[in-house]
Amino acid sequence: MIDLHTHSLLSDGALIPSELVRRARVIGYRSMAITDHVDESNLDTVVKQLIRVCARLSSDRGFRAVPGVELTHIPAAHIPAMVKRARELGAAIVVGHGETIAEPVEDGTNLAFIRSRVDVLAHPGLITARECGLAAKNSVCLEITSRGGHSLTNGHVASLAKRCGARLVLNTDSHSPSDLITAEKAEKIVAGAGLGPDDFRRMQKNALEIIKNI
Repeated sequence: MIDLHTHSLLSDGALIPSELVRRARVIGYRSMAITDHVDESNLDTVVKQLIRVCARLSSDRGFRAVPGVELTHIPAAHIPAMVKRARELGAAIVVGHGETIAEPVEDGTNLAFIRSRVDVLAHPGLITARECGLAAKNSVCLEITSRGGHSLTNGHVASLAKRCGARLVLNTDSHSPSDLITAEKAEKIVAGAGLGPDDFRRMQKNALEIIKNI
C-alpha cells in the first residue's frame, strides 16, 4: 500500500510521525507521504520538521517516508506562489486541498492547483470536465479517498477521470490510527467508486511513479 496523503500532529493528526509510520508498516504499507496541513503561517516550520523526521524514518530502506504538505484553504490567488514556495523549501510531494463538498473551499481552488501542477489534487469534489482535462494534461493525479465526507464524490471523480484520461491515486487522508487501511480495504473503496482491481493497481503504480521521481 502506498498512501500520498496523511497527517501527523504537526497539523491536525493524532499521531507523531514515528507512530504514524509504525502503524502503517504493521498493516502492510511500503511507503507513505506525511502531508500536514499548511498555509503561510506554518509552511516553513512544517516542511523543515518533516524533512528531518522522514529521513530518519526511512533509514532502514524497508520503508520510505516522504515529506510533503497539503496546502489547505489558501485563497486561490495565492496558490501558485505557495506551491512554488513549498517546493523551494523541499516538500517532496505537494497536495492541494481540493473543492470537497464537505467543507467551504473557495471556488477556483481546483483550477489554481491544477494550473500550478501539484502532485495530487485531494478530494476534488464536483470537479469539472475542463479541470479534469487540464489535470490530465498537467500530470496532476486526482484523488479517490477513503475519508468520510470527502469520499461522497468518489464516483463522480472516478467517472470523469476515466473519460478525460486523468490519472488517479487512492489515499486515506489519515488523521488518526483508525483511518489507515489495508490494501484489501482500499480495493473495496475503489470498487465503491465504480472501478475495478486493475484500476487499483494502476493507482498504486501512479503513486509509486511519483515516489520514484522524487
